[in-house]
Amino acid sequence: MQAAIADSNEIPSSRAQAGWQRNAAAIAAILLGIVFLVSGGWKVLSPFKTGELLEQAQVPAGWGAIGAAVLGTIELLAAFLLFVPRLRRWGGLLGSALLVFFIGWIAFYYQKLVGHECSCFPIIKRTVGPGFFVGDGIMLLLGIAAFAWSARVVRSKLPAFAAVLLAALAAVSFGVNAAERSHAQVPTPVVVDGKPANLAEGKVFLFFYDPSCMHCDAAAKFMSKLDWGSTRIVAIPTINPQWAASFLHDTHFKQAETSLEYTKLKKAFPFGDPPYGVALEDGRVKQTFTQMQFNEPSPAPDLKKLGFVR
Repeated sequence: MQAAIADSNEIPSSRAQAGWQRNAAAIAAILLGIVFLVSGGWKVLSPFKTGELLEQAQVPAGWGAIGAAVLGTIELLAAFLLFVPRLRRWGGLLGSALLVFFIGWIAFYYQKLVGHECSCFPIIKRTVGPGFFVGDGIMLLLGIAAFAWSARVVRSKLPAFAAVLLAALAAVSFGVNAAERSHAQVPTPVVVDGKPANLAEGKVFLFFYDPSCMHCDAAAKFMSKLDWGSTRIVAIPTINPQWAASFLHDTHFKQAETSLEYTKLKKAFPFGDPPYGVALEDGRVKQTFTQMQFNEPSPAPDLKKLGFVR
């Protein structure tokens, strides 16, 4: 009789425990799913902009945009799985794996990235430091809770279908963004060295730089040694335009002309942080060069392939 009473007390207790675990898993999954939805959506919708940020985080130069599209797709898939109750366990597993990857990546490159902005989310700015690991550690705990306290997943084709659909959407977004960049309209006219100029004629290389940036300084010094032939070089300071002449003088970049119409040109050719380059031929964008592509001997090989330097 006593054993029966004990058993009857244990059943409600186990049900209550299972109930709060399911609720905790649901809350954790929704919170983490929102994070991945925002982060992944930003990467998929703006692969080139977020790709520049990934290259600053030590992703190999030239692979940032593709990396952003792929990573954004995986993050969106994780968000989808976390939002669907019967797939939540897989979402917790995938989300936790992503967070372990992020933490491991930042830890590996910590000495190079410490103090820099993480730029994982639009608007919100996070600096790489001890706080980064605390924040991602909390999100990792959410992922583990979503995995551990969610029901086992019955075999389903829905995740595969969702993955294919998200990959297709990412590919379309990548193509649209690439087309917009290649068909960007060159502002006309643009004032260069005090005179109106048409940058839609011939080969023109736009070099955006910060006069106080050592990376920009090194890039200008290296490019000053290249044989540009008939290519027109227009250098645009992003800040402190009064230092433009001294910057070009000190870096011996005598081939470059100066335009102070930064706002107009950046609107046509948006980018993150300088240095940044745009190779134009008869007004069409042939190639763009992000911050991490200005590391000697780059971008010389690509410029030679394009015929901009000899």
